[in-house]
Amino acid sequence: MSEIDVNGVSLYHEAHGEGPGVILVHGSWSDADGWARVVPGLAGRCRVVAYDRRGHSRSEDPPGQGSVHQDVADLAALIEELGLAPAFVCGNSFGALIALRLAVARPDLVRGLAVHEPPALGLLRDDPELAALSRQFVERNEPVRVLLEAGESAAAAELFVDTVAFGPDSWPRVPAPLRHTFIRNAPSYLDELRDPEAFDLDLAALARYRDPVLLTRSDNSPPLFEPVLDRIALTLPQAESHLYRGAGHVPHVTEPAEYVALVLPRALAGTV
Repeated sequence: MSEIDVNGVSLYHEAHGEGPGVILVHGSWSDADGWARVVPGLAGRCRVVAYDRRGHSRSEDPPGQGSVHQDVADLAALIEELGLAPAFVCGNSFGALIALRLAVARPDLVRGLAVHEPPALGLLRDDPELAALSRQFVERNEPVRVLLEAGESAAAAELFVDTVAFGPDSWPRVPAPLRHTFIRNAPSYLDELRDPEAFDLDLAALARYRDPVLLTRSDNSPPLFEPVLDRIALTLPQAESHLYRGAGHVPHVTEPAEYVALVLPRALAGTV
């Protein structure tokens, strides 16, 4: 457990194990602790780094509007400063979008990707039928945004969990430490909602990435992720796809054994 200064901000990170570098990028509302159930399985063969993104939990929360570009720059700097390059990068949700953007911006730092359900809503805008899925996501988030702008972090976190992420009446079933994390990190989600480029992905640039990619989704996740991943898969002919059964939006939490079984051999590929 340590802190490191990159791009003018102090980031909390944890490193475990020895071997090829693997870095884990959490999604919205979460932090490095969300990876706890898969770190032991990966760290037996790899050097695994999990970190809190800027504005989340134990990392510094600088003033001003945050951006996805800052998150990508932070990830690049972490990989370089910690000597992980080229790293195998695992991302979940918004963290998956950050990982894909890093593969575009700094492919020299990335030797492979495992990404689960990136919310690249910008990929749906040009198709009238698919654009409706994007609008539904925005509409469900609007009441959450209103609460966040009013500083009502606890109410916003509960509403997000019940109406966007997991389904009705889910908040009482979320473990207390995770509820605390969601409330603490609520303002960072407002930054994402306000960032005009947060949910975009340049497929033309991504097409130049040539290293292995694992694209995953769950059969009980919101329907918008399937067409997003389909478009990414068409862009990356080397990509493999996997469908989790009943794992939801966080398979590294709900199905850690399956997650490790999928990711570990790909993280080790070509390194021995």
